[in-house]
Amino acid sequence: MTITPQEALQRTIEHREIFHDEMLHLMRLIMRGDMSPVMAAAIITGLRVKKETIGEIAAAATVMREFAHHVEVPDNAHFVDIVGTGGDGSHTFNISTATMFVAAAAGAKVAKHGNRGVSSKSGSADVLEALGVNIDLPPEQVAASIAETGMGFMFAPNHHPAMKNIAPVRRELGVRTIFNILGPLTNPAGAPNQLMGVFHPDLVGIQVRVMQRLGASHVLVVYGKDGMDEVSLGAATLVGELVDGDVREYEIHPEDFGLQMVSNRTLKVENADESRVMLLGALDNKPGVAREIVTLNAGTALYAANVATSIAHGIELAREAIASGRARAKVDELVRFTQQFKR
Repeated sequence: MTITPQEALQRTIEHREIFHDEMLHLMRLIMRGDMSPVMAAAIITGLRVKKETIGEIAAAATVMREFAHHVEVPDNAHFVDIVGTGGDGSHTFNISTATMFVAAAAGAKVAKHGNRGVSSKSGSADVLEALGVNIDLPPEQVAASIAETGMGFMFAPNHHPAMKNIAPVRRELGVRTIFNILGPLTNPAGAPNQLMGVFHPDLVGIQVRVMQRLGASHVLVVYGKDGMDEVSLGAATLVGELVDGDVREYEIHPEDFGLQMVSNRTLKVENADESRVMLLGALDNKPGVAREIVTLNAGTALYAANVATSIAHGIELAREAIASGRARAKVDELVRFTQQFKR
């Protein structure tokens, strides 16, 4: 029997779980625009209050993937997504975007899935535009970009058109809902490996187990204990790792990798242009905190992509990719490739 939106709402009020098939049905109603805005708002708020379960999140992500415009990448070897939930309030430059260039220079294939800044001063789409990248590519051209440059940027609105049905509700509610954590789970290129940053420590164990249910291969979900949705230099980082179907959780520290623990304060930016300057400085091998945090995150991404055998090995590869100039060259390569499709 299919659950009605009213029954689902009652279930959330009673702090009871919505089962997998029921959640699939409800999410399809929302994505098709077949649920009233009032009911959709009530249900996603109810889920947030009772706390979404791993099963509910996995079912919702499954439906979002169903409705996405997919990017076909035939070869999954060393294929990784580098993404954050955002919402960490740290207002740092785009570390995960800088990480993409380094990881690609060191041999990973990166499908970056991102949007404009919501909580941050500059989202991945904003800084890529500031660098001169054409972010507005359809799926076939993103696939060509990955094949040619080792990198592809998927601008979320182009790949998740059904989200327009819930966007006004989310905007008006103005609070975090299940949709804030679905973005990183719904990469349209289906990358089997992932480095995912999250905005809350509880999400480390939740998101890694959602990815386990969704059949991912090698995933590291990270939360810096200073509040960053990245691997942090300013504190220990909580890690949830999925490898060969098994999950383990642990902490890592900058000192484990010969890096100095240092505050992330100097990484704050006010806009996309400041983010661009800091990103290019790191890729130009300019000594400082920006370069070190990009190296640390790129090393972790290279481990997730199975290019490196450990985070420490990944950091060595990342340092070499930056020092050789290959990481910086990747920026120009992506700009050149994407600009040929400028309409």
